[in-house]
Amino acid sequence: MSETRSHPSELRFRSALGAIPAYIPGKPPKRVDGRPSYKVSSNENPYPPLPGVLRAAMRAVESMNRYPDLTSTALLEALSARLDVPVNRLAVGAGSAAVLYNLLQATCETGDEVIYAWRSFEAYPIAVALTGATAIEVALTADGRHDLDAMAAAVSTKTKVILICTPNNPTGEVVRGDDLQAFLRAVPVGVLVVIDEAYREFVREPRAVDGIDLHREHPNVVVLRTFSKAYGLAGLRVGMAIGSELVMAAIRKCAVPFGLSDIAQQAAIASLAAEADLLQRVEGIVGERSRMVNALRELGWEVRDSQANFLWLELCEDTHAFAMAAEAAGLIVRSFPGEGARVTIGEPETNSLFLDVVRQWNVHKRSPIG
Repeated sequence: MSETRSHPSELRFRSALGAIPAYIPGKPPKRVDGRPSYKVSSNENPYPPLPGVLRAAMRAVESMNRYPDLTSTALLEALSARLDVPVNRLAVGAGSAAVLYNLLQATCETGDEVIYAWRSFEAYPIAVALTGATAIEVALTADGRHDLDAMAAAVSTKTKVILICTPNNPTGEVVRGDDLQAFLRAVPVGVLVVIDEAYREFVREPRAVDGIDLHREHPNVVVLRTFSKAYGLAGLRVGMAIGSELVMAAIRKCAVPFGLSDIAQQAAIASLAAEADLLQRVEGIVGERSRMVNALRELGWEVRDSQANFLWLELCEDTHAFAMAAEAAGLIVRSFPGEGARVTIGEPETNSLFLDVVRQWNVHKRSPIG
């Protein structure tokens, strides 16, 4: 008997996949004329793991033939002690983006709506589309901030979740605590408000919101944080959510079993133990951020006071040309064609090279970008 085989064109997939945009990662650096090159497109911590963190990860490698702790008990207990939050109000996963995906899977389906500012974190439209829900994008204000009034006005009976990224990626602006308090009073308590604080450790604005404080007052608030940025574990992917026991239980139901490796768990626990040393590195990055902002302004550029580990340059139609000029000098920036470029704060020598690129760009353009 002949075997009848289906053709790939006959395979059927969820209709939601057709609306999903591609996530564009930062390009890897490439050497230029034998000179070193630097990747400043992915908001990574430029410094290698601390010795204690590396030792903890290496010890975990020795038992990688075993499954990790499914419930991440030791990590959750360490986070509970550090954040003063009960264990049952915590959930962890392979990066804060994975935790967000689980949260949206637990809450949204076709016919629901999710509101977020735009431009913001590129994973948001992907995560929303995967659930079949409709994304409601609300434009940032002219100065790159969340338009909370417009976001509140966009809430409908279909709204399930609102995403707020602070500091906002890629503009670097924070949401102020009093503004978000007023926003929460205007939002129905049945709508989850997710405060994405991936860059919280770099914030120096005293009026910035602290999501964990808000979650204690508002049961519909969920906070996302990560070990990828300040703690330097981007390659291991450890993120967390803080919220009500009910929401955390729903997130855990949607998580992939054993999704957080033991290597990642042990490195995260060691990072919490080494937090003082890690945050000294953060202070150095914040200092470099100030140096770069001041230098750019002296060169005639209008740059916002970023509260993250990156800067946003509004280059508009010059974005692609600037990105190519940076790449020719050995720097890979994150380009958003027609809008601007995001530049991660790196080591001092990397940042100085970036400023040299800007000086050459000013000469090439004959006048500074305003």
